[in-house]
Amino acid sequence: MKKKKKISKSVLIFLGIPILTILIISIIGSLIPRKSYNYSEILNRFKNFEVTEYNMNFGSGDMEIKLVNGDTIYYTAPNANLMYNDIKNYIDAYNKERPENQMIYNLTKATETSWVVNALTFVILPTLMLGIILWLLMRKITVIGGDAARPFTFGKARAKEGSKEKNKTTFDSVAGAEEEKEELAEIVDFLKSSEKYNKLGARIPKGVLLIGPPGTGKTLLAKAVAGEAGVQFFSMSGSDFVEMFVGVGASRVRDLFTQAKQNLPCVIFIDEIDAVGRKRGAGLGGGHDEREQTLNQLLVEMDGFGKNEGVVVLAATNRSDILDPALMRPGRFDRKIVVGYPDVKGREDILRIYAKGKPFDSDVTLRNVARTTAGFTGADLENLLNESALLAARKNQKIITNKDVEEATVKVIVGAEKKSHVITEEEKKLTAYHESGHAIVAYYCKTQDPVHQISIVPRGSAGGYTLSLPEKDHLYVSRSKIRESVAVALGGRVAESLVLGEISTGASNDIEKATAAARSMVAKYGMSETIGPIAYEDSGSEIFIGRDMGHLKTYSEKTASKIDAEIKEIMTQCYNFAEKILKSHLDELHNVAKFLLSNEKISGEQFKEIINSV
Repeated sequence: MKKKKKISKSVLIFLGIPILTILIISIIGSLIPRKSYNYSEILNRFKNFEVTEYNMNFGSGDMEIKLVNGDTIYYTAPNANLMYNDIKNYIDAYNKERPENQMIYNLTKATETSWVVNALTFVILPTLMLGIILWLLMRKITVIGGDAARPFTFGKARAKEGSKEKNKTTFDSVAGAEEEKEELAEIVDFLKSSEKYNKLGARIPKGVLLIGPPGTGKTLLAKAVAGEAGVQFFSMSGSDFVEMFVGVGASRVRDLFTQAKQNLPCVIFIDEIDAVGRKRGAGLGGGHDEREQTLNQLLVEMDGFGKNEGVVVLAATNRSDILDPALMRPGRFDRKIVVGYPDVKGREDILRIYAKGKPFDSDVTLRNVARTTAGFTGADLENLLNESALLAARKNQKIITNKDVEEATVKVIVGAEKKSHVITEEEKKLTAYHESGHAIVAYYCKTQDPVHQISIVPRGSAGGYTLSLPEKDHLYVSRSKIRESVAVALGGRVAESLVLGEISTGASNDIEKATAAARSMVAKYGMSETIGPIAYEDSGSEIFIGRDMGHLKTYSEKTASKIDAEIKEIMTQCYNFAEKILKSHLDELHNVAKFLLSNEKISGEQFKEIINSV
């Protein structure tokens, strides 16, 4: 029955629109003013032989008359038969005076057509043709764009609806976020049994905002809440609300919450909420644009349902600094949960989940992989194991070895190898000394992570690389470590200058990183004794102007000059420190570079052996 109703409704739409269009065109056409003529004026046109052709409809009396000068006039005869008899005398008299082959015009009366033929010709057939064309066009759009492309559904929420039967994601599917799961367990308990909260008069949070870097598992946690509670899950992206049509975003918000209230209890998840939740009035001119209307409607809807109704709104963002304060107040997003990078235990648990179904060799230890992947998110770790499996399959192996995992780690961090890239011997030598300079300075700096691998094979945008992997996670970074990291970054440029007597553009990226670190020490972290513990740089930026144009200068030109001088002083000191280390260990620099020129790669163990052999 429902299907038949849908078909009849669509037929009415596709036939109704063309009929309405034709009627409007007909009405407009009838309203267009035409010059009126008298009966005698029309007769005089025929009497004076000004007519070259005419057409008369005996049913309606309508006449279309073409004149000698090329004009066309229209006239409706009050009596078609009388008009025909009157003008026939003039036509016959005129044609008698000339031979048949020299007639200026040959006038024929139009046959009378019935109103049925007229309706069929001018209304029904064009309407049917237009309706069929529209139906075929809309059907094609629907095939390409799915349900969202159907006409008159712009205001409908395009929520991905996950039923409680289909959603198999639970807290067991999430690893490396134990504290986050504990905070969300309260929401799950409420969705399962809200009575005990209502009896105590407790108000469960209406909204939970998940804040964290990309890939840390915010979306997975939201799915797990719905899956653990066994309730309906409505998922939308922030950008799904915004459309080119005004008012569509607000309409979709209303429709989303209407659907949610019809499926209580349930979870609404809005991914990348910063797409619609940015601070209002922050645009150029402070205009009230479509995005602001959508946000206003979202604020209203979150206040619209009462306490403990059974709708929990979860949202995710990695830009919480730009969200509107009204969105963050109690009663809307009451709870903020920071989903950060997993620690070493969390990474090991994540690896165990993604390692299921993958055959690993006995030499692969997930604990060791977790220790060497500090700073990796859950998405990075999943990608790492997937790349390992792809490398093993490419080699026609039946199991994934430790070598595959190490190679995948380097590929994820640095990029794919460019073995076909042809480099000259001079460039090869320069790269070997450059990377050896980085490695040796890093080895003799106590705060730096151990060297894991050195290579002069181009990868990604780099001509070579020195990869250092941390042995443990660090919550804070000391001033000594930042200064030594600047020295390590400059080690390649120092090695080029010492050995080859020439410098190249290969150190451009190193210098950029070193300068950024030195600037942060001075203007952000307050680590300069000359400038003092003052933060001169704001990490934020204007929301709609952009990062490059949006920084507000909060200090004078004199202070800016002092900051620049201090940055230069730090860079010079670190350069001299790196130069001192390399001059003291010049033999080791030559030995590492020679090994690289012969073998192209050095592992961390081989590097230590070369250093200790001198």
